[in-house]
Amino acid sequence: MQQTIRVRTHKKCEVVDVTRQVSDVVARAGVIEGLCTVFVRHATAAIVINENADPGIRLDIVTALDKLFPEGIWEHDKVDDNGAAHLKAAFLGPSETIPVRDGRLLLGTWQGIALVECDGPRDREIVVDVRA
Repeated sequence: MQQTIRVRTHKKCEVVDVTRQVSDVVARAGVIEGLCTVFVRHATAAIVINENADPGIRLDIVTALDKLFPEGIWEHDKVDDNGAAHLKAAFLGPSETIPVRDGRLLLGTWQGIALVECDGPRDREIVVDVRA
């Protein structure tokens, strides 16, 4: 089963929890054991798995990315002034794969799935693919 989740971001760079939406797709898929791939269809956004209990980690991710990839110094900025966003997304990656067991995502106790927006605000599409 494959389904697209649409997410509207609200800031230039932010981390948005999508765990519930992905879990809902897995539940509807009816797959007892398999894999779930979560893929964002954009070059300036990423998907990560990380701490989900403390919202402070979301701010830490944004802060760390801003320090690693400062604005305005990249070759791509000559094209459309978002070189840092492309580098942030490339560094993190567009997808994550999570095992499915007993019809549920096999995430750790504190883990969640998040969209990392690097060039917002924008409308983003996340493809969730669940396979037995």
